[in-house]
Amino acid sequence: MKKTYLLDGLDCASCAIKIEKAINKLDGVNNATLSFATTKLIMDIDENVVEHVEQLINETINKYEPQVQMKKR
Repeated sequence: MKKTYLLDGLDCASCAIKIEKAINKLDGVNNATLSFATTKLIMDIDENVVEHVEQLINETINKYEPQVQMKKR
């Protein structure tokens, strides 16, 4: 299942790379791409674990950038 989010408040290119790598390691995430320029996170997530994975993704983002808000697009 393809999902797109905007990461409101993302202001660190290095953190964006770290976030993308960490999200790609999560179970249930088949592929994730984070564009620092557009602050857009595009992911392919296993359909049966979407809600659980979304929570893990939010926690991962906040680990690197606590002020960032993940918004569904």
